[in-house]
Amino acid sequence: MNRIDKKFQELRRQDTRAFMPYLCAGDPTPELTAKLLLTLETAGADLIELGVPFSDPIADGPTVQRASERALAHSISLQQILEIVRSLRDQTEIPIALMSYYNPIFRMGEEAFCKAAQAAGVDGLIVPDLPPEQAQPLLEAAPKYNLATIFLVAPTSPPERMQLIASVSTGFIYCVSVTGVTGARATLSDEIAPMITELRKHTDKPISVGFGVSTSEQAKQVADIADGVIVGSAIINVIEENMDDETKLLTAVKQFALDLASGVKA
Repeated sequence: MNRIDKKFQELRRQDTRAFMPYLCAGDPTPELTAKLLLTLETAGADLIELGVPFSDPIADGPTVQRASERALAHSISLQQILEIVRSLRDQTEIPIALMSYYNPIFRMGEEAFCKAAQAAGVDGLIVPDLPPEQAQPLLEAAPKYNLATIFLVAPTSPPERMQLIASVSTGFIYCVSVTGVTGARATLSDEIAPMITELRKHTDKPISVGFGVSTSEQAKQVADIADGVIVGSAIINVIEENMDDETKLLTAVKQFALDLASGVKA
């Protein structure tokens, strides 16, 4: 059992939900990534989704794309990101799931990547462009190193595909709230509740919802029906607005995260 499993078991005992913010590693600078992550934990984050910036982020909207561009401008590498996680493990036990496109993992090699990720203190992997049918090398390597494999369910996923994804997912299942890319949205999709209802017919594993959640009220709506709430672009928007002043940046992110966490826990 890794930190992700322990956290969801703890939250279920408490009858509450998980608040899971997303950060793009290296944005706005590699040095600030650790500070932002610890700030989010202080504000009530239960888990962290830490993005590995990539030059062709096909699942991400303009906000996360810009964050990736800023991070890549600092020449941040996968090895550096693992070192950031390693350094954080002296200060926090918060579960961390890496969100990476498959190319960096494939280039390092699944076995070598999983070994390095575990050694650094990573708990889970989200690979949005890797369908389960093509994931066998990763599915064989990850359990050896106690890494959760988190796959995505979309509103367009038919029941038989939900069953397949649920069978290979560990840690939790990532429900994409809309058909499209990441990004803050004014309203939540009507497809979320039916999707979760159908998915629960096939699994009792924790279900977290991301893509589009951007306010405390939306977070509360999702927490009413899911086990976890993932917020990314809305947090990056706050980072973008305050990049010229580190103190102001960390204060603004903390205040926004506190508001989101209150919605999740409500």
